[in-house]
This record gives sequence, C-alpha cells and structure tokens, in this order.
Amino acid sequence: MPKIRRGRTKPPPDGWDLLEPTLLDLEQKMREAENEPHEGKRKVESLWPIFRLHHQRSKYIYEMYYKRHAISKEVYDYCLKEGHADGNLIAKWRKQGYEKLCCLRCIQPRDTNYGTTCICRVPRDKLEEDRIIECQHCGCRGCCSGN
Repeated sequence: MPKIRRGRTKPPPDGWDLLEPTLLDLEQKMREAENEPHEGKRKVESLWPIFRLHHQRSKYIYEMYYKRHAISKEVYDYCLKEGHADGNLIAKWRKQGYEKLCCLRCIQPRDTNYGTTCICRVPRDKLEEDRIIECQHCGCRGCCSGN
C-alpha cells in the first residue's frame, strides 16, 4: 500500500487535516499486518488482513465524500491520485447491488474455477443454514447486498 508522501508531490488541499490522522493510523496497521508472521497460515490467509485494511481505508474515504459530504472534491481526488483509496472499488460501491463489495477479485469470473463470481457474493438465504463460507481471495464471509 502506498505510503503517505508529501515531499515530491504538490501539497495536500485544504481539508486534508480531517482525513490525515485516520489514514496515518490505518497505514500503521497496514505495516503491522505486512510484518506479521505467517507461519501456520495458508498462503492466501496471510493476505487477508491487508485486504481488510485496504477495504477499510477506501470505505472511509468513500463515506467521508459521498455519505457525510465532509470532504471536498479536491481532497477526494487527491486521495485517489496519491493511492489512499481504490477508485475502481469506490466506483463499484456506487452501483446498485455492489454496495457491500469487499474486493474487486470477488466479482472477476476469471479467478474462479467455473467462470462465476466468488462464494461470498451469494446471498445467505441461498446457502445451506449451517454452512460457514469464507472467500478464498480476501477472507470475506459475505458481501452480497441482498443479505
């Protein structure tokens, strides 16, 4: 994940002060997740905390701009340009049916065996009652908007 850098780029716009403490905290958590030992875990399980933090950071910026209207368009564009949020994921969240999407890999049919979407996109009422689902890509337990 990109580091919050300010030396080589233009200075952040007014209103950045509102986001900066939270983004710094999430960056620190990201570093801890990257340096966490992964012995005893499956290969994909070691990446799950990184996916969750990436989702959390993008969701925070999305909600601050689209839901709360707390930041300006300039601050939002600055966050996207500097890599603090995933613009493609936010674009999917704005579409109907994708409001709770966990990551973009879950809707890509090329990453599955049968050319469909991930199991976490299936509504809970369509699954067996006692079955616990967990996404292979990001560890999500259900991001279908119909839950």
